[in-house]
Amino acid sequence: MADKENKVVETEAKAEKPAKKEKKPSRIKEAWRGFKSEIKKIVWPSWKQVLKNTGVVLVIVIVFAIAIALLDYAFSGGIRALVDLVPKGE
Repeated sequence: MADKENKVVETEAKAEKPAKKEKKPSRIKEAWRGFKSEIKKIVWPSWKQVLKNTGVVLVIVIVFAIAIALLDYAFSGGIRALVDLVPKGE
């Protein structure tokens, strides 16, 4: 009789176990799905807009290069003038 009770308890314990867990997608798969969905949202500029933006960048770079060159020339001239003011040692 005790054997039957033990078997009943064991079968009830087995029945109480939850069913197999659903497999959750791995973090890598979730990240990849998120990446793909974000890539689809990108709005690429037209070729005309790319050329326009490139032109703007080139103009700004040239303007700043000229400004830096002028400042360099002015500062080097000022330093030369200061050095010329100091008498050379004899």
